[in-house]
Amino acid sequence: MICTTKKIKLLLHPINTYISFIMSNTQQLQDFTTQVRRDILRMVHAVNSGHPGGSLGCAEFLVTLYQDVMKRNEGFDMNGIGEDLFFLSNGHISPVFYSVLARSGYFPVAELATFRKLNSRLQGHPTTHEGLPGIRMASGSLGQGMSVAIGAAQAKKLNNDNHLVFALLGDGELQEGQNWEAIMYASAKKVDNLIATIDLNGKQIDGTTDEVLAMGSVKAKFEAFDWIVLEIKEGNNIDAIKAGLAEAKSKSGNGKPVCILLHTEMGNGVDFMMHTHAWHGKAPNDEQLAKALEQNVETLGDY
Repeated sequence: MICTTKKIKLLLHPINTYISFIMSNTQQLQDFTTQVRRDILRMVHAVNSGHPGGSLGCAEFLVTLYQDVMKRNEGFDMNGIGEDLFFLSNGHISPVFYSVLARSGYFPVAELATFRKLNSRLQGHPTTHEGLPGIRMASGSLGQGMSVAIGAAQAKKLNNDNHLVFALLGDGELQEGQNWEAIMYASAKKVDNLIATIDLNGKQIDGTTDEVLAMGSVKAKFEAFDWIVLEIKEGNNIDAIKAGLAEAKSKSGNGKPVCILLHTEMGNGVDFMMHTHAWHGKAPNDEQLAKALEQNVETLGDY
């Protein structure tokens, strides 16, 4: 069940029995996003550890993906046959992932209170050994998610499963070489049921991506590897995200993988966390938490 104060229509597909979560109302999606932001802030603050910046920046995207775009089966199994799949490569933004999963019905929302605690299923990077519903890959070292997503997409083709595979990567993560082997492979093998999104916030833990290791034009690089490349200029605008994902889906199945360049703001929704890399991996203190929560009013109920 989705934890929401608003009425949501659930449609059961007569053939594939997946649930399509219809939240076409932008305000509903925004309310969901605001609550996810509160979850992120409280989770990281509670253990004085975690990565709030990128989590806040990707909140609108993940909420829209799970609540408006992906076709998901009831329940959860690792095979994922007959449904769309998602892989989080930049796993340090686990707070936003856990919150969206919990509030999308994969596990109890109350479990968010165990984030990063001993023996919790909700560790700093998602893991699979504890069997947390919704988690399909462990992510420790960056740069591996694209390869996993490509493998899953090819498996779907072998299984005659026409659903899509989505992946999210950080822009700083593209400094890892394995990505480019995978990117080259995906186009060479015509993995056209893959939609990979790059979170282009221009920041990483040590500064801007240009300061740490400039990559030039990410768009030109993907185009050179023969991908279809789309851009969502307003990566924290739900309507823009919906339109961009709809276009990406329409471009799939044409012999080429699809890349979305998602321009986001790290720390979005909290004024003092924006326009800086300082909150990439730093938790707010009590005073900062209170100020941040004032800017994100409770909508669906705190855990």
